[in-house]
Amino acid sequence: MNIPENLRYTADHEWVSPAEDACLVGITDHAQDSLGDVTFVELPAVGARLEEKTVFGVVESVKAASDLYMPISGEIIEVNDSLNDSPEKVNSDPYGDGWMIKVRPDTPGSVDALLDAASYGREIAG
Repeated sequence: MNIPENLRYTADHEWVSPAEDACLVGITDHAQDSLGDVTFVELPAVGARLEEKTVFGVVESVKAASDLYMPISGEIIEVNDSLNDSPEKVNSDPYGDGWMIKVRPDTPGSVDALLDAASYGREIAG
């Protein structure tokens, strides 16, 4: 399972690229593998302000539909519109082209409270 060291993670299998001004968010390699072939991604509107742990979207696959949860509170400043036409990017490159939203955090440093790679690895190992 691919768990990049430079990212932070949630127990709900979202990843966040730590940054003070804007953080990319997506789902982990483990999550996309569990879902199977992703067929549709629903994302929020740019400008939406969402609280940590609230639903920000849905990812649908051949196996299931799954809610996506905000890892941090903040404003959505960009969404990955390319997923509308190519949702399979979530499977092929979950930490790159398969990113989902860009968030401006309400609280600088809030990403630091999320799981590091080692902790997330223990979380998914059970």
